[in-house]
Amino acid sequence: MKLSDLYWYRITPLHFLLWPISVLYGFFLTLKKLCYWLEILPSVKLPVTVIMIDSISVEDGSKTPLLLWLVDCLITQGYRPGIITRDNSDRPNLPHEITCESDTHSVDGKTFLLAHHCRASCPVWVGSDRIATAHALLSAHPECNIIICNGGMHYYQLERDVEIITVDFSAHSFGNGLLVPAGPLRINLNQLKKSDILVTNGKPDHPRDMSKWGKTYIMQLADEMVYNVLKPEIQQSVSCFKNKHLHIVTDANNSRWCFDLMQNKGLHAKLHSYAENHRFSQHEINLPEADAILMPEENALQCKKLANDKLWALPRKAWINNELLEIIIKKLENKN
Repeated sequence: MKLSDLYWYRITPLHFLLWPISVLYGFFLTLKKLCYWLEILPSVKLPVTVIMIDSISVEDGSKTPLLLWLVDCLITQGYRPGIITRDNSDRPNLPHEITCESDTHSVDGKTFLLAHHCRASCPVWVGSDRIATAHALLSAHPECNIIICNGGMHYYQLERDVEIITVDFSAHSFGNGLLVPAGPLRINLNQLKKSDILVTNGKPDHPRDMSKWGKTYIMQLADEMVYNVLKPEIQQSVSCFKNKHLHIVTDANNSRWCFDLMQNKGLHAKLHSYAENHRFSQHEINLPEADAILMPEENALQCKKLANDKLWALPRKAWINNELLEIIIKKLENKN
C-alpha cells in the first residue's frame, strides 16, 4: 500500500494542521490565474495550437491513456502533434527528445510509454521549462502544428487553446476532498464548471452532484489484452492466464489497478509491489517458478532488456465517444 493511500483518503489530526496551508494554496492559485488574466504577469503564445491535458488529482492514472487516444485521433484527422512534458528529475535538464532508444533509467515510465507508442509520428520532448521545451520541439520538428502539454494545469505562463481535465473516479481521485498538501486535489471541485473539457473515468463511490460542472465526457479504460514483451505481435486475453502459475509485478503507482484487475478477472496470482517509480532489476522479473509474469505496460517496457519470454505487458487503452473528438476538432478549427 502506498503512503498516499493512508494519508490522502482519510482525515487525521495532521490534516487539521495542513488544512490552512491548503486554503492558502487555493487562494494563491486563484490570485495567480487572475494576474495572468489581467496581464499583470506576462504569458507566452506559441505559433501553434496548444492542448493542455491534466488531472484533477495527483493520483489520477487515466491521463496517459487519454493522451495516447488523443494523439491517435489527431493523426487520423491529418494533424501533426508533438508532446511536451515536465522533467521530474531532481536535476534541471535542457529540453531533449525521448525515443524508444532512450535510457530507461533516465526517464520515468509514463514518458517512455508515450515515446514508445508515438514514435516518429508524434515527437515527445521533456524539460524543466515547458515553454523552452515547446520551442525546442518546434525547432526540431517544424512540421508539428499542435503541441500537447502533458500536465501544467496551473502553468498559466503558457497560453492554452484547449484545456482537458480528467477525473478518475476509479482511482478515488477526490480522496478526502482537500487540496494539496492536505489532500490529493489540484483544483477546487467548484472550479470544474470553468474547465474547457472534462473527461471522467469510472463511477464515483458516492453520488455526486455534477450538474454544476462543465460538459463531461465518459471514458472507459480497457485492459483485456496483453502482449509478449519480446514478441509484441503475440497477444492474448488476460483471461487466458487464469489457470497458470501467475505473478504480477508492479510499482506502487499501479498496484491498486493490478489488485483490482486480479479481483475483476478472477486471476489467482502473486502480486509483487515495489516502491513508486522503482527501477526493476533482473532477479525481480525473472521468476523461475512462474508460468507467466504480467507487468503494467509502462513498467514492462522499462524491463525489455532484462526480459525473457515469460514477461507480458498489460496496456490500458481509452475508449471515448466520438462526440469528444468532434468537439476538440471543432475547437481546433475555430482557432485557425
